[in-house]
Amino acid sequence: MISYTTMDSPVGPLLLAGDGRGLLRVSFAAISKGGGKTEQFPKDGWTKDAAPFMEMIRQLRAYFSGRLKEFDVPIVLLGTEFQVRVWQGLRSIPYGETISYLELAKRIGNAKAVRAVGLANGANPIPIIVPCHRVIGSNGSLTGFGGGLVNKAKLLALESRQLALL
Repeated sequence: MISYTTMDSPVGPLLLAGDGRGLLRVSFAAISKGGGKTEQFPKDGWTKDAAPFMEMIRQLRAYFSGRLKEFDVPIVLLGTEFQVRVWQGLRSIPYGETISYLELAKRIGNAKAVRAVGLANGANPIPIIVPCHRVIGSNGSLTGFGGGLVNKAKLLALESRQLALL
């Protein structure tokens, strides 16, 4: 059984979904992913229940206020073996730092997989907690982010102590 809740945040409404094992999804509830089909949440059969997410909400609020640098909640990464490797690589990027897609591809052992790394990064089901916002273009430019580039810039500014979101 999957339960979910929503929370207001400085980067817009967030939908949190999980099961008994841990957090499965963080979705930017107000952001469309672009011109194609947008995946809709919550899914049919999900149960609205904030109780399982109270600690996650507490940690997100602490993160947005600049008091938390590392999340400590159980997460469940559901994807292909390659996607999970990329997402685990994202989790190793320290708070306040950024790397390029090429550097991430090298870190997971396949420097030629830059495009595939970008696709896996874009498919990250747990943004913010699995910090895909910390990956930027090789030239230092901000590139795609499911929550929008404005929010990516906000998260990076928060982590570099240039902005307080709460």
